[in-house]
Amino acid sequence: MTGWHASDDLVARYGDGTLPEPDAWSLEKHLESCGPCAGRVSLAVRETSAGVALAEVREAVLGAAPAWASASASRTKRPTPSLPRLTHILWAAGPAVRGAWLPAVLLVAIGAVALAYGADVTGVRPLLLAVAPVVPVVGVALSYGAHADPLHEIAAATPSAGLRLVLARTAAVLAVSLPLLTLAGLLVPSSGAPGAAAWLLPGLALTLASLTLAGYVGLRTATAVIGGGWLCAVLVPALAAPGSRLTARLTEQLAYCLDGAPVQGAWAAAAALSAVLLVARRPAYNHLEPR
Repeated sequence: MTGWHASDDLVARYGDGTLPEPDAWSLEKHLESCGPCAGRVSLAVRETSAGVALAEVREAVLGAAPAWASASASRTKRPTPSLPRLTHILWAAGPAVRGAWLPAVLLVAIGAVALAYGADVTGVRPLLLAVAPVVPVVGVALSYGAHADPLHEIAAATPSAGLRLVLARTAAVLAVSLPLLTLAGLLVPSSGAPGAAAWLLPGLALTLASLTLAGYVGLRTATAVIGGGWLCAVLVPALAAPGSRLTARLTEQLAYCLDGAPVQGAWAAAAALSAVLLVARRPAYNHLEPR
């Protein structure tokens, strides 16, 4: 049951087949969780000429095969299988679990461990910590929009769209990237860098900040600004270091950006502020553009 119900005009147009396809998809999605509207739509369909014809066919079938009809009726009373619910969850999660993004994150995590032990490369953890906070930011940008979902236009017209759909796909991105990259950070040598989990709060704050900014400039532009800003903050000072002090300077910069209770507290405050602004701007996400 939801707080929104279909109007009489919407129900009538659905019944006679004049409702545009995106609106019909939206109504059908609503009917999955709203019994009263489902009953009204069913009644409207039965009152059309097609509904009358279907009722006559149904009566003929039931009269010709009562045993089959009884078995069919008993099947319809059984609980709905969990597979459709799982399908809806996977659809809402987006490319983070059903596209190429998950293998890409796995490649980053496994590649970091392989470089540290297979190629004996030093300074892998600092580099991983520098990149990790922008991975979920990029994942969110790649999980929403027509470029990521062939059914985006239909999905955007359903009651489950807007901020709800964006947050569902963000949660899927975080569920994929956080454990994999943190585990990779634990497995590689520290090289004096902050702890493997030090990037979690910054990563969450940057993701929420990009979603908040997306309400103004679009999702891909927001993620480019937020993600690019982070990379510039940690990589530019390290690249500007003289001589061969790249790893040492990167470690110092990461300690400045990630290490210590005050720094982590600031990231937590930034995440909380972004979440508040995100909720306050909720209507803006009903027509969110991935630009």
